[in-house]
Amino acid sequence: MSIADLKSGEKAIITDTSSQLIPLKLLEMGCLPGSEVEVIKINKIKDPLYLNINDTFLAIRLETAREIGVDILEKEYETN
Repeated sequence: MSIADLKSGEKAIITDTSSQLIPLKLLEMGCLPGSEVEVIKINKIKDPLYLNINDTFLAIRLETAREIGVDILEKEYETN
């Protein structure tokens, strides 16, 4: 699964950034394995994706999002 597979509002943990197609600048900004990512907004054409990675807001291209592996975090439900 990749960031491109996430829906708006979903959170995940980055598991794989080994692709040579991922820009170095993105890695320098914290897009690394173990980092939490949340999809903030997806345009109708899904390009770009707006993300929050460790409290850093980024916009990345769909083709780049497909190269970043993730595991979805389970949704936390509040109990009253």
